[in-house]
Amino acid sequence: MSAVVRTIRNLVLEGFLNTDVKSGDYQTDIEGVTLYCRQKTQKVENCFYKPSIILVLQGAKRTQVGSEIFEYSKGDIMVMGVDLPASSTILEASVEQPYLSVGVEIDSSVLVNLVQETTFPNFDLSRTAKGLFVQKSDFDLLDAFLRLIKLLKYPERIGVLGPMVIREIHYLLLIGPNGDNLSLFHTVGYKSSQVVRAISMIRDHLKKPFSVDEIAQQLNMASSTFHRHFKQATNMSPLQYLKQLRLHEAQKLMLTEGFNSGRACAAVGYESISQFNREYKRLFGDPPHKDITKLKNNV
Repeated sequence: MSAVVRTIRNLVLEGFLNTDVKSGDYQTDIEGVTLYCRQKTQKVENCFYKPSIILVLQGAKRTQVGSEIFEYSKGDIMVMGVDLPASSTILEASVEQPYLSVGVEIDSSVLVNLVQETTFPNFDLSRTAKGLFVQKSDFDLLDAFLRLIKLLKYPERIGVLGPMVIREIHYLLLIGPNGDNLSLFHTVGYKSSQVVRAISMIRDHLKKPFSVDEIAQQLNMASSTFHRHFKQATNMSPLQYLKQLRLHEAQKLMLTEGFNSGRACAAVGYESISQFNREYKRLFGDPPHKDITKLKNNV
């Protein structure tokens, strides 16, 4: 299987990144497929992951969600089943052998359809899926990723074959050793699917005053039950999740929209600028202005 990983890596380097390899995130012509390249080990970076499937082609990385730490390297697949704030560190990378990975965005509608069409074991309704898991790739998954990357050489085939291969990757994960984690998030009636609904509600009402009781009530769950299942899925409480989501959104507004800290603070629902600055520095390591300056200068 390592030979297949090496073939995919070579296709990425020779066909897409070419000889001018630079650190960065590269959107491909296939919708939802991104190539990631890092040329050096990095200090901890805080980011907000969207549901995605990441195959590591070279190097190694560590990701922490809440108090749980995951390490993965060449040939491993990391799956983020829900939107999650996390901190990541590149462990192995160099100019000669950069960290390389390929990511596929999880398509919720594809998973919902596959769950309905596929026979799975009866899962415990009281169980909550984990929002992140790491597994070794198998031959079938690697073969699907290989065919996906090969499509970059044939743009005229992407429109027809791209969605088919991406659907296949979703399916192979569903029938794999951690498939229950994905199916529980996308099956009505399971506590995990209610956590997904809660995350969507939090994201859609970022500026509004937050009440765990109100969200639990809308989900027809007791507050204590909602809190427990939310933390099992995300490794953090609903309030911790909201705080990190607000801070990441504020950083994005300052970095991409030119907001100053005061405007960003108000835009994400903070009432106190001093509290915002304090919590921002605690998460990102620097106060807002200094952090954004460093990011813009790629320091």
